[in-house]
Amino acid sequence: MADARVGDREPGRLIELADVHKSYNVGLPSEAEVLHGLSLTIDRGEFVALIGPSGSGKSTLLNIVGLLERMTAGSYRIDGTAVGSLDDRALTLLRRDTLGFVFQFHHLLPAFTALENVTMPGLIRDGFVSRQQRERARELLAAVGLAKAMDKRPSELSGGMQQRVAIARALVFDPPVVLADEPTGNLDTASSDEVFQELRRMHRER
Repeated sequence: MADARVGDREPGRLIELADVHKSYNVGLPSEAEVLHGLSLTIDRGEFVALIGPSGSGKSTLLNIVGLLERMTAGSYRIDGTAVGSLDDRALTLLRRDTLGFVFQFHHLLPAFTALENVTMPGLIRDGFVSRQQRERARELLAAVGLAKAMDKRPSELSGGMQQRVAIARALVFDPPVVLADEPTGNLDTASSDEVFQELRRMHRER
């Protein structure tokens, strides 16, 4: 089994992609190459947006960076760790400890409150929610303007508020990388601006 060992880190370097290729249906007549020789570096503290038309490979790139899909070829290092030779378990642990996700759909559990949704990653990881995790969740919800909505269920929140809960959930373990895949794509203009500004503010304060 491959281990997620941290290698030599370049100061400030967080994400390094070099000559990355990604193809689907490899070896079949329908084979399609979505990423062709892509290279990208992102340093700590950067706020980066991927902009391009539908079908240009943005989500594929995010899935590779987020350790949800494997590259067809190329190299990828995240926080000093080369991921190419890691097995599925090692990738899962690295993803858990390094990445936070905010998706277009918030994926909040409808039967649980905002606070319970934010603490859910701790329950899944550890089998229980510690006092420190609960306090961290409260701090994050307050930071995104939901101090008075912690006990509300998703159905009682607006779309923008639901996404702010999702942002808090993504930050609960204070990951070095937070990936947002069209986090405002399912919202109206006002709510989209609200969520985007919240992401920018949280980034500045980290």
